[in-house]
Amino acid sequence: MTDTPSPAPGSGDVVVHVFGRTDIGRIRDHNEDSFLVADLSSANASLQPEVRTHLVGARGTLLMVADGLGGAAAGEIASDLAINTVYEEMRDRWANSERTDPQAFAAALKAAAEAANAKIYSYALEHPEHRGLGTTATIVGVLGDTAYVAQVGDSRAYVVRDGEAQQITKDQSLMQRLVEAGELTQEEADRSERRNIILQALGPEPSVRIDLTHQKLRQGDTVVLCTDGLSGLVKKEEIAAVVDTTPDLVDACKQLIDRANENGGPDNITVIVARLDGAGLQAVDIDDRVGHSVYALPGGTPQGGISREEAPTAPTFRRKSPTPLPHSARTPEEGTPSTAPAGVVPVEERRRQLLTAVAAAIALLGVFFLARQLSGRGAVPLPVPPPSAPAPAPTPAPAADSSDTTARHPAP
Repeated sequence: MTDTPSPAPGSGDVVVHVFGRTDIGRIRDHNEDSFLVADLSSANASLQPEVRTHLVGARGTLLMVADGLGGAAAGEIASDLAINTVYEEMRDRWANSERTDPQAFAAALKAAAEAANAKIYSYALEHPEHRGLGTTATIVGVLGDTAYVAQVGDSRAYVVRDGEAQQITKDQSLMQRLVEAGELTQEEADRSERRNIILQALGPEPSVRIDLTHQKLRQGDTVVLCTDGLSGLVKKEEIAAVVDTTPDLVDACKQLIDRANENGGPDNITVIVARLDGAGLQAVDIDDRVGHSVYALPGGTPQGGISREEAPTAPTFRRKSPTPLPHSARTPEEGTPSTAPAGVVPVEERRRQLLTAVAAAIALLGVFFLARQLSGRGAVPLPVPPPSAPAPAPTPAPAADSSDTTARHPAP
């Protein structure tokens, strides 16, 4: 930061310089994004000078972006509820806890995300007009030399180190699954018209699986959190270039948002940029790894988002529709049914399979009952009357089930 002097770091201290900004974009008529910057040790959530540059204390630093979904004002309500609930949980429970160890910190982040999910879900039950509201959440807590991340949805966190931006979250989206299965390249997924379909969000379901990860930080690292209004339009190489060449974080946030708007600004845009230094961080080593690294809580279930086995029953949520791409920029898979990887079955396909199974079962039952009736009569042929006499009407066989057994395919 150029306008705020750094606090004098002591031995082992970590200093964070941070700023955040949100923008409506060029298409939307209101902003459904929210973000949070907080020094948990002083219980100060703001962008005041004392927060924009502060020492990471015993209770840590909290950063969060949330991208609401649900239409009308529902998305805005959901993202705001998520931000406020996570902060209140961390302030009232973690900050007042007797424990200050990393495991307790990571567990508190996960519990705060789960509390936000319960809060939004309960709100939707009490307000049926907002049924289906939800939000993504990327929550980064810095404690000592480590960033702990609780992730739901497709907002992102990057670490910029030595001029390169590496994503430390994993999108919980249909496109990410297709990329992991080898069905699409990352470039095809980035341009797909279905890139707005996510597999998880806070709020739509009574429970949610938090992807809990961690990342060791080094001197000079910059952590960037953003919603897909930025990551969907500004490549990570551009993000790294802006962060690396712009010492003033206020200006860095502005430049990143300006780039997204220059590329069309079809969605709300939110970004937080946090630069870290101090004696509490080690220098970068050639063997240091940056990326998605699951943090397993002792005695708990393994974390890491939705497993491949869970995917068939996982609901999907369509976010705000992306701006249509020019025809020349569309990938071959757009506009045609996708070939889902093993363990990922689209909702429409599951419905078709269910209807087909029901139709087959009804047809089999009809054949079964007809066969039973015929076998009960025996194999005695019906009498043939003389040619001059009118043929008696045969005894009618029981009618088969006349209900429509044709599988109805939902409209695409």
